[in-house]
Amino acid sequence: MVAYANQHSFSYVPKAVREQRRERKLLNQLENKGVIKSIDPYVCKVCGRRFYTNEKLVNHFKQIHEREHQKRVNQIESARGSRRVKLVGKYSMKMEKYKNAAREVLTPKVGYGLADELKRAGFWVGTVSNRPQAADVALRDHMVDVMDKRKAECLMLVSDDSDFVGVLKEAKLRCLKTVVVGDADDGALKRVADAGFSWTEILKGKAKKEAVSVVGKWKDRDILKKLEWTYDPEVERKLYGSEDMFDDESEDLDFDGSDDGNSSDYIHKEDSGAWWELDTESDPDSSKSQ
Repeated sequence: MVAYANQHSFSYVPKAVREQRRERKLLNQLENKGVIKSIDPYVCKVCGRRFYTNEKLVNHFKQIHEREHQKRVNQIESARGSRRVKLVGKYSMKMEKYKNAAREVLTPKVGYGLADELKRAGFWVGTVSNRPQAADVALRDHMVDVMDKRKAECLMLVSDDSDFVGVLKEAKLRCLKTVVVGDADDGALKRVADAGFSWTEILKGKAKKEAVSVVGKWKDRDILKKLEWTYDPEVERKLYGSEDMFDDESEDLDFDGSDDGNSSDYIHKEDSGAWWELDTESDPDSSKSQ
């Protein structure tokens, strides 16, 4: 699971996110002045403490939980060997709890946290230069490398860029399954791929339900391909070539050994009658010839 983007993609903040942050900042100012008051208190998802203003929750989170998290990170990075493994196992639950809470409380210092979200989802994130098509080239090279090393049986691409059509066709030629996720309903990538889903279908859970039937069809198709027989002369020659030679030799030997001069007379006798004359038990001529 990999993702490539340039520095601008990670530092860019969409318009909807900017408006949301502006509204949150205005609400904090009104809450501090006492103009408005939240009906439900703000609850810290790490320790469970409650606050009547969002700004107090943010200050509490930074002063206590952020410092504790940084101490754990420094402690893990300074450890080596088995001690490092034990510390990771010891703090894993606490660090995961902190990350889930920090996404709702803290504002990312750079961008809107796209890189952190991808890493949290299990992706390896690669940052490329700001040159045009740099991310596309890096992702395309990575996919080709995976196919060359045969590390995957299914290729899933999250994109609407038609520049990846060639890579999908190459994957299908190498007998890989291809899946595309994108906003375009009938884009070039979805027309080439074995299966395609939109983000709306994924959010509604429709893609998850259809994935079961899609995988079932793939399995049935693989079974049918295994049952199909195709003639390959090279394979047939390797499997049965020696036996055929032996049979031919044995037939030649039998024919040469049985040729004692009477075979031509026997053939002549068999062919003496016309083809439409049938031998019957009541036919006197047939009984004489026998």
